[in-house]
Amino acid sequence: MSEFYEGMAEVLEIDVDQVTPEFEMKNIDWNSLAIVSTIALADECFGVILNGRVLDLCKTIADIENLIAAKKA
Repeated sequence: MSEFYEGMAEVLEIDVDQVTPEFEMKNIDWNSLAIVSTIALADECFGVILNGRVLDLCKTIADIENLIAAKKA
């Protein structure tokens, strides 16, 4: 998961120490570029393709992790 957190820190332009399951997306500019970058990151790290519309509804990093887990199942 650390590779994913490092990638999310880069996507969100925050320090990797801030990336936790509780991190709220409202604290940053969660825009279409960040969403597309997160889709690419999930594919690279986990081999899953996330739905952009569903990803846009995520409120926390945990929500994104739950989407990834559901796709992997």
